[in-house]
Amino acid sequence: MFTWLAMAKWSPYIVGAGIGVLVWVSFLLSDRPLGASTAYAKTAGMVELAVSRKKAAAMPYYRMFTPTVDWQWMIVVGIAVGAFLSAWLSGTFSVFVVPPLFAGIFSSDPPLRIVVALIGGILMGIGARWAGGCTSGHGISGTLQLSVASWVAVVCFFVGGILVAGLIFGFPFLPGG
Repeated sequence: MFTWLAMAKWSPYIVGAGIGVLVWVSFLLSDRPLGASTAYAKTAGMVELAVSRKKAAAMPYYRMFTPTVDWQWMIVVGIAVGAFLSAWLSGTFSVFVVPPLFAGIFSSDPPLRIVVALIGGILMGIGARWAGGCTSGHGISGTLQLSVASWVAVVCFFVGGILVAGLIFGFPFLPGG
């Protein structure tokens, strides 16, 4: 009955429809868009509250986005738990420090991979705050609301992703690529 849970790959159409329903439910129940980057900012706020409660309480950002564990924060936990369960149930779970794709293109050096991942994560966090949301927030919730800013952000995500992939893997559609 639940054999579909053990599939290594799911239909993108069914998954997309499921995410669409999830967005509708999030708007219906909380009047908030679905996204993940705010949870990371809230986590930083919780750390700051633990270190310096007065300074954190005085920050305008943390007055607008209270650093608390809420349903949006739990979505990030759910993503990690869901990814683990999906990999485990499908029999594709494995543990490695350096992903094979990274090792094949760049290096199998763990410290290099950690530095690259850390820098990438910091840049993604800065970009998400600068853009007023992350790829899921803009790409799923923002475009659903026909937000011009979200559509511009999504176009930039795709252009940036295509350019970086082309720089790393070559541009097969160009002569000599």
